Amino acid sequence: MPAPPATNTTKGFVLVVEDDAALRLLLEHSLQQRGYQVHAVADAEHALTFLEGTRPDVALLDWMMPGLSGLELCRVIRQKPGLKDLPILFLTARTEEQDLINGLDHGADAYLTKPCSADKLDARLRALLRRARPSQDQISFGPLLLEPENHHVTRAGRVITLGPTEYRLLDILIRQPRKVFSRELLLERIWGTNVHVELRTVDVHIRRLRKALNEPGEADLIRTVRSAGYALDDSRMEHDASPSAPTAP
Repeated sequence: MPAPPATNTTKGFVLVVEDDAALRLLLEHSLQQRGYQVHAVADAEHALTFLEGTRPDVALLDWMMPGLSGLELCRVIRQKPGLKDLPILFLTARTEEQDLINGLDHGADAYLTKPCSADKLDARLRALLRRARPSQDQISFGPLLLEPENHHVTRAGRVITLGPTEYRLLDILIRQPRKVFSRELLLERIWGTNVHVELRTVDVHIRRLRKALNEPGEADLIRTVRSAGYALDDSRMEHDASPSAPTAP
């Protein structure tokens, strides 16, 4: 499954569940090269543990795995309130028509058989993401407005220029505002699990993002939680707007 040159475009966050280590690594690398954020795990148990704290944009499931099968995992995901509408794509060696029917009946949105070209997989993922985000032309939080289609960011009408990594950070934070993201999670979401990057790298890019978002006199929209991580939070802006609020240092 050859990959094209790397791109800075962030298409979406994909959870890959594949028990074959070589194929799992190949899928992870190929999708990252095509602009996806990827978290790859070997089985359903690790997938469910991950889904307890993070919702990806789409799940790519193998069917035949030790323990809980992909079919059973799909059924469990569909029973979880926060994941009922999560796009699910099966990538499997099973080719019988009845297998396709069973997969769709258990809640899958699409089905691809192995071997599958990376271009075909990419196209199917993009189709699922378009379907899942029909109204996400803009994402707003407080004075911030993010347009995923063209990577355009403004604050109260002021255009903000961001580097690719700072944009990815904002894209993660703004989709779950006020949620505290650990440095480890941000590191994994942006750089993946197979790249060695120090935790302080996250701090460097957060400082750059903070500098770009906040002009002198404006409330800081990024909250630092000591020993925990970072969150996009407008509570300080509301506090600063209060007539009785003291001037922030």
